[in-house]
Amino acid sequence: MQVTETLKDGLKRGYTITVTAAELDAKVQEKLLEAQPEVEIKGFRKGKVPLAILKKQFGTRMMGDAMQEAIDGAMKDHFDKTGDRPAMQPEVKMTGGDSWKEGQDVVVEMSYDALPPIPEIDAGKIKLDRLIVKADDAAVGEALANLAASSQAFEDRKKGAKAKDGDQIVIDFKGSVDGDLFEGGTAEDYPLVLGSNSFIPGFEAQLVGTKVGDEVAVKVTFPEAYGAKHLAGKEALFACTVKAVKEPKPAEVDDELAKKYGAEDLAALKGQISERLEAEYKGAARSVMKRSLLDQLDGMVKFDLPDNLVDAEAGQIAHQLWHEEHPEDHGHNHDAIEPTDEHKSLAERRVRLGLLLAEIGRKAEVTVSDAEMTQAVLAAARQYPGQERQFFEFVQKNPQMQQQLRAPIFEDKVVDHLVGLAKVSDKEISKEKLQKAIEAMDEM
Repeated sequence: MQVTETLKDGLKRGYTITVTAAELDAKVQEKLLEAQPEVEIKGFRKGKVPLAILKKQFGTRMMGDAMQEAIDGAMKDHFDKTGDRPAMQPEVKMTGGDSWKEGQDVVVEMSYDALPPIPEIDAGKIKLDRLIVKADDAAVGEALANLAASSQAFEDRKKGAKAKDGDQIVIDFKGSVDGDLFEGGTAEDYPLVLGSNSFIPGFEAQLVGTKVGDEVAVKVTFPEAYGAKHLAGKEALFACTVKAVKEPKPAEVDDELAKKYGAEDLAALKGQISERLEAEYKGAARSVMKRSLLDQLDGMVKFDLPDNLVDAEAGQIAHQLWHEEHPEDHGHNHDAIEPTDEHKSLAERRVRLGLLLAEIGRKAEVTVSDAEMTQAVLAAARQYPGQERQFFEFVQKNPQMQQQLRAPIFEDKVVDHLVGLAKVSDKEISKEKLQKAIEAMDEM
């Protein structure tokens, strides 16, 4: 077996692997000898089938297995000797292809981008602020007011009063397109909060100013992306009768409100809100600190990047951003999306930091435990109510999905490791300043 270098340009590598016909034949012979004791063919006792007959019956299949094993072994030996780690699965193709015949040498071309050597960093030079935000009385009060608003009731307005935005009206309606009633377009005693935007765009606005007893013809156009295809883009007429007009009455902020949300009394509810807010602030502050850490790491190291990793990441970024700009298109039946220079620049940063964090984690022996993976799978499975078992089975059979779930856990643990080595200063700030710090991250 011979491995010959054909390309070494930066991180790009190319090799020719030659497995001689004699080596292949020896491998097949070895496999036949291993199988012989267990083979039973009519006319021969178990374990007594001649090798020549075994080769005639199983030789072709074993030749394929031997070929694959020989190539896999040559690749493993190569990586063990050179220390190269391919950035992605190496591209392997057999020269000659279908024209290869038994008795000939097997020649395979292997190419890949090698992972670059990652420089050491001095984590002690990293300086970070750990932002601390306390839940003050104003923030707790605002949260309580929101809870009261969401628990609001509606009371009838005075007779003859006109409906305003925020009011709840009770209506009967019949919807028609081109004069024909359509399924799902009719209801009685339907409570609708004006300004909630829960109906077709333009529907609620036409009912502002109405009063009990009014009959209103509401004209709207279904959106082009409407879920029911037969209605998408169509003009519709809704014959509405207003049966009640009610104004909102927020719930009182008292012990009764607290009990609605599972707290013993108002003081206990305030305590729960304070804990929840501070947990939210802590999570946001961690995001700011992590961003600062990554920015500093990005400025501390420079090294060559595998082109195939950068290209793949740039393509993924371009594709994701395109779908964010075209939320109506849920499929992938669109033209190829060419990454821009901005996409490639962002991809380079992500790949550089990803490789750096992976190397730091490897050297620090950071691992993701089975328990942590189980928690990650459970959290992801909640997105598919009623299909949790199928999701678990899918993850078990899909190494790529397992890696998608493992990667963020691993990254966070490496970040924690680096924070432990960095110089960290606690800094108490206001909620408003934390919000500005978060917004500044989004603008970068």
